[in-house]
Amino acid sequence: MHIPPYYKKPGWQRFMVGVFAGALVSYLVVIYMYGTMYERVVRENYELKAKVTDLQKQKDALLEDENDEEQHGEQDGKSEPVVEELEIRIKNAEELKLDPLIIHQLSDQMKKDLDQIIGLQINIVGKSDELIVSTIESKTYHVDDFSYTFKINRLVVTTKLKLVLEAKIEG
Repeated sequence: MHIPPYYKKPGWQRFMVGVFAGALVSYLVVIYMYGTMYERVVRENYELKAKVTDLQKQKDALLEDENDEEQHGEQDGKSEPVVEELEIRIKNAEELKLDPLIIHQLSDQMKKDLDQIIGLQINIVGKSDELIVSTIESKTYHVDDFSYTFKINRLVVTTKLKLVLEAKIEG
């Protein structure tokens, strides 16, 4: 029995090239879809972890504040409002083309530096605003192989301490 030489026929040659080209294109499409999906899942996971740690720190600070009030007998309901949450926003993140994951890592590092502020009375935090500014502006934050310094553009002290920062890449 003889197998016909299909490699010599141009119709079969075109078919085989089409099969290989289609397989290559479909492989690249699947890799792209998997990469974008994986990136989205990693970003969501990091955001949720950051949110959980923020809420845990907030809960601990508020429980500690409540215990302090109970120990000192301040149950008349006239206690001063306290800082409950930190919000950090990088103003020029799009200019520097910072990835959302890098932004979250930088804000987490800053939140670790400012952890002790949660649970403090607003008037105390308002009086020590220069300390907050010097804490953020004097430190260099490292993510991946880059170093970042920040300049505070706006500082709002309410029950949510809001910082609007301008980033600068060092080196």
